Amino acid sequence: MDTATARHIPGDIEEQCLELRQKIENGADFAVYAVKHSNCPSAPSCGNPEHNYRGQSVSECDRAVFQDEAGVVYGPLYTRFGYHPLEVRSRHH
Repeated sequence: MDTATARHIPGDIEEQCLELRQKIENGADFAVYAVKHSNCPSAPSCGNPEHNYRGQSVSECDRAVFQDEAGVVYGPLYTRFGYHPLEVRSRHH
């Protein structure tokens, strides 16, 4: 079964999520921003759910987690839960 580790910072405003992504790409700590800005229950764990399994997440995030390159911050992706800067940390097949 395919698994991956990824973290995200869901929010309601696309421009704010884009700004967060740009700050992270410029060296800001993803974990600090996840705790401070996320509206998700994963915020206390720095935006890090335990593991992602293929098909577990909404399709927009699932595609990024299992098809895109690891070690990159994507988005903000739009889902029914809002906008998400998302970082794929690792993938295991």
